[in-house]
Amino acid sequence: MKITENDVKVPLDVPPTMRKEYIENFMKITHGSGHLMLFAGDQKIEHLNGDMYGEGIHSDDADPEHLFRIASKANIGVFVTQRGLIAKYGADYKDVPYLVKINSKTNLVKTAQKDPYSGNISDVEEVIEFRENSGLKILAVGYTIYLGSEYEDLMLEEASRIVYEAHINGLLSVLWIYPRGQAVKDEKDPHLIAGATGVAACLGSDFVKINYPKKEGEESKEIFKEAVSSAGRTNVVCAGGSSTDVREFLQRLHDQLESGANGNATGRNIHQKSLAEAVAMCNAIYALTVDGKTVDEALEIYENKK
Repeated sequence: MKITENDVKVPLDVPPTMRKEYIENFMKITHGSGHLMLFAGDQKIEHLNGDMYGEGIHSDDADPEHLFRIASKANIGVFVTQRGLIAKYGADYKDVPYLVKINSKTNLVKTAQKDPYSGNISDVEEVIEFRENSGLKILAVGYTIYLGSEYEDLMLEEASRIVYEAHINGLLSVLWIYPRGQAVKDEKDPHLIAGATGVAACLGSDFVKINYPKKEGEESKEIFKEAVSSAGRTNVVCAGGSSTDVREFLQRLHDQLESGANGNATGRNIHQKSLAEAVAMCNAIYALTVDGKTVDEALEIYENKK
């Protein structure tokens, strides 16, 4: 499916002078499909080195530049990581489309000890200044909210401001929204996840990244439709999760798209592989997400990596 610039619904908090840039950024980030293939590389803070080094992880992933090599060689919608890492490597990878993650936290403090809060490590003003000084293709910003945390009010306030500031500068916004905290009994409850996508809509975000819902005795691709409906004009993308079998993973992405998702966000299932395999995996996911290929066609792209 392809869209035109006239199909892009521009939020009213985007000033008239920035509408053209917003539309251009939307078309670039989705490659004119309306679907987002997000390559996630923000885990070096989120999960420390556990996602980049160890059993079952290719040695290529030990080097942070592995992420940039993948992003530069593969078909992607946008590469997500923190501003500092982009500043270190971006000069050698100027053609990569970037999304700057505004907040991050490690996974050391567990929910049983303290409800999660992820504060800003950057802000939109810094991102705009960085974009102007570096000349990089920075198309969007992202922010995580832990819905149900006792600190959700702080994150909701920060997210609302970030979405607004992104829009007035013509950037797109992506909110990661995960129900998490001692008040949350089931993080993948479909009704709760639908509530999260509705929150993203109320905050005005362009995309919301959520976990795919699960409920015993129910088909995920059916119960997921509630979250898509609740999001309204906010586009829903699903988190990739931990590494798994390639066909099984591609089938899950296909089911999500078939149920109304507007894309996906994949990290570990890409970058924990060798460079050649990681690029092939990106290309397979892109073919499925942006080009509308079948699971078999996407799998063939991956298997022909050599």
